Amino acid sequence: MSLNKLGTIGQSSAMQDVFSVLAKVAPTDSTILVTGESGTGKELLVRSLHANSTRNNAPFVPINCGAIPRELLESELFGHEKGAFTHAIRSRPGRFELADGGTIFLDEIGEMDLTLQVKILRVLQEKEIERVGGSSIKNVDVRIVAATNRDLEAEVAAGRFREDLYYRLNVIPLQLPPLRERGGDILLLCEHFLQKFCDKQQRSRLTLSPDTRKILAAYGWPGNVRELENFMERMTILCDSSSITPADLPHKILDQVGVVSELPEPASPEPVRQQSAGFQWPRIQDLNDQNLPLKDFLDTVEEKLLLEALQQANGIKNQAAEILGVKRTTLIEKLKKKKID
Repeated sequence: MSLNKLGTIGQSSAMQDVFSVLAKVAPTDSTILVTGESGTGKELLVRSLHANSTRNNAPFVPINCGAIPRELLESELFGHEKGAFTHAIRSRPGRFELADGGTIFLDEIGEMDLTLQVKILRVLQEKEIERVGGSSIKNVDVRIVAATNRDLEAEVAAGRFREDLYYRLNVIPLQLPPLRERGGDILLLCEHFLQKFCDKQQRSRLTLSPDTRKILAAYGWPGNVRELENFMERMTILCDSSSITPADLPHKILDQVGVVSELPEPASPEPVRQQSAGFQWPRIQDLNDQNLPLKDFLDTVEEKLLLEALQQANGIKNQAAEILGVKRTTLIEKLKKKKID
């Protein structure tokens, strides 16, 4: 099993390219636009990005822009004041306020109404919001990560998405590949999900027969990782034997792959590329070597970064905050918490 240091599974060259970009941008505050088909794991990737960022002690706030009615989305994003509309019986903060200091994830941003896109653009440019029914401006310090399964360039050309917002979001574009383009990752994920759900169902470990491995590797997985995960859960519940055979598979899969005897051998997992000399993500071995629980280990890493930034800035907190990409008030709060003068 290859669990990437960003918390996601994959050894294919396509995913290693994704991991390489994420490792570079995670410590920054750059805005990222994640694109890819439904079910490819965009939210999981963004959660991993937040966990490996300098904002990991602050909130991660996701919102699915396509799942909330348009007339309610503005209030969800920016909050509202008491009496702003029917049933607004009290003032309420929105997702941007809740994410202050952390990361807000705007999933399916391609579904957002044009009038709201203007307000998102303002947050990106000015770092400020205004509640529905309010008259005061609130400053927010958030990292914005957006995702969509739509072709936003085509949406811009069709007049359904603002061109200026597209370019403000697309600072770091990240294309998440569909599962069918990830080669040996398919069987890696099969094994991972089988272990996960066998443990959950408290049953002995299931294996995949050689022919089943061929079939699952050849299937197109139109629902991507989400479809594969759901299928493996179904197998752990319905399969009576200790091995999953072609007889256990649905006709939908068997009909697509064709004659089993003519299928190629599954692709082997690709060797993990070594990171270029320089930055290396901490490993579990590092955690063990320090003999520290995870929280204490992360606190120690953060403290060392704070001290290094102060040293580079000759003790000037404004400059140290700029080096770390945080507000001065955030830096001071962290220094107080760690009792650093």
